[in-house]
Amino acid sequence: MDINNANIFNRPRFFALCCFGVIVFVSAIAAISFFAALRGAEQTMVPEVRGKDLIDALLELQQKELYPRIDLRYSGAAADKGRILEQYPRAGSIVKAGRRIRLVVSQGIVLSVVENYVGRNVNDVRMELQALFASNPQPLLTLKEPFLYQYSVKPAGTILEQSPVPGVNIFSPVEMEFVVSRGVEDASVEMPALVGLSVADTMKEIAKTGIRFKFSTRLGQTRGSAETVIAQFPAAGVPVKPDTVAEITVASPARGDLDKNETFNLFKYTLPVNPYPLPATLEAILPDGERKPLVTLNHSGGDFSFPYRLPLGSVLVLYVLNREMYREPVR
Repeated sequence: MDINNANIFNRPRFFALCCFGVIVFVSAIAAISFFAALRGAEQTMVPEVRGKDLIDALLELQQKELYPRIDLRYSGAAADKGRILEQYPRAGSIVKAGRRIRLVVSQGIVLSVVENYVGRNVNDVRMELQALFASNPQPLLTLKEPFLYQYSVKPAGTILEQSPVPGVNIFSPVEMEFVVSRGVEDASVEMPALVGLSVADTMKEIAKTGIRFKFSTRLGQTRGSAETVIAQFPAAGVPVKPDTVAEITVASPARGDLDKNETFNLFKYTLPVNPYPLPATLEAILPDGERKPLVTLNHSGGDFSFPYRLPLGSVLVLYVLNREMYREPVR
């Protein structure tokens, strides 16, 4: 063997070239493997499954190596039960195999016949139907308003008659008509004794009679009378009608009796007039975020007033039928 050829691997330049070639080769293999892994699973087209039965839709997705995520929803027809209403992504979309496809599946119709609502409070029925059809863009059962009202021995707000009558089949959206009680005509109650009571106890007495009320405030003349009733009109024991507005005066605390970050004031707001009282709540949102209900009662609309003692920076919120009507900051 030629001595020069035998010592070729001892030459530094040749050895460096060999090492460089090996590095390039290994890098190329690594890059190919990386991009192959990055490319991932094969792509596939999302099939059209809307309107199909759930089982058929699942089989089609399985053939495409796609997986379902199922949401249930009521629909407008009993025949829709078990069928696909919507799908995401839409048919024709190109996605990777293994992708989850959201399917909205019909639970069928939420109601099949008109229920019997006679004897129930119309506000309770309204809120029940709103909750029942909250996720349905086209409710099957709606209420025709304003309602028809008539005097009755039944409590105000009680449903006396309904149309359609109970048991009628529902095949398409139905508008319900109610005849609602106004309460007893010309009924009278005895004006309760309120002087000396706290605001909270005053509201309990008013709730028993159902009379309307209007608060005012003035500085108390005697020590210890702050935040209690110091005057009322009509006087205690006088027969009054439920629509009578009782004028109630509450003693304001002296400024020195309040903390420096507190205030005593009168909340006032004029509500739309209703044919019968509706549930109303006055709530305070304190500066730390805590919610504090001040009063909950049935109110027929018009002037709403209520005395309060709260930290500055609070917010007063008035609700009727759980719907916010008004808010104002406490200054």
